[in-house]
Amino acid sequence: MNPAQRQTYIVETGEQGLRLDVFLSRRDPSLSRSRVQRLIAQDAVRAGGRSVRSSHKVRKGETIDCEIATADEYDVVPEDIPLSVIYEDASLLVVDKPAGMVVHPAAGHHQGTLVHAMLFHCWDLSGIGGVLRPGIVHRLDKDTSGLLVAAKSDRAHQALTEQFKRRQVKKTYLALAYGDVREDRGLIDLPVGRHPQDRKKMSTQSRRGREAATRWQVQERYGAATLLEVDIETGRTHQIRVHLHAIGHPVVGDGVYGGARRVNAVAEPSLRAVLKTMKRQALHAAHLSFSHPLTGELLAFSSSPPADMAQLCKALRRLTDR
Repeated sequence: MNPAQRQTYIVETGEQGLRLDVFLSRRDPSLSRSRVQRLIAQDAVRAGGRSVRSSHKVRKGETIDCEIATADEYDVVPEDIPLSVIYEDASLLVVDKPAGMVVHPAAGHHQGTLVHAMLFHCWDLSGIGGVLRPGIVHRLDKDTSGLLVAAKSDRAHQALTEQFKRRQVKKTYLALAYGDVREDRGLIDLPVGRHPQDRKKMSTQSRRGREAATRWQVQERYGAATLLEVDIETGRTHQIRVHLHAIGHPVVGDGVYGGARRVNAVAEPSLRAVLKTMKRQALHAAHLSFSHPLTGELLAFSSSPPADMAQLCKALRRLTDR
């Protein structure tokens, strides 16, 4: 077990009434609110000597004790995994993640993650994300390919995290969706939260959904499917996949949100056969732009669709042009 560092805070007048997770993340900028919530769930945080929830409202003069495990540098062993580095300097790293790679270690994924590969490439990733998520400021689903930025210093991590919070990071995806999308562009403005029956899924029907906005515009039409360029104004889990499913156009190959079942409804045998070749959700993070966390310079990066998406679109184009 890793040793733990104990921190004690006394609630001041101006902090009274704050949620416990908000209070701690404000007191210690190195702790993200989500990490604080994990610490509370692990009973590593006490308020007045008692176990409490993240929603606990702190009171003036209350003592808050927090035990934070220090990272063992050998907890995650670097692995020599090929890594497509798009940009790198002393502060950050931009990589082009392949489909099928998990971003950080989690249950069932203790090896072969992007974190393992990045630690082999550069040992000096930011420690704010903790031993399992060093440098990670945002994620992509395992089977979503494309651009991702990681921080190499705590200062860069804090600055990039703030840009994400303020929605100053621009992320554009390419998504191949089922059906002939009627309009040329549109906005999906539906809250996203945990599915009311299946906790492993997200849904627009959640009782506690958070605001989520997805803008899209058509790039190409193939009859049975449509290639969309998608901009997300919020970064909810599975947002694009959930939103496109909600409007009746699930992502091709998406086995969780309707894409796997939709393929059997394609009437044309040749189109159906081609669409079945996509073994993962046809979603690619194609463009990423943000301000450099130290210099303020605008950085913009692009990534071409990987072979599976590019070949599928080529085949669909050929079939619909006959």
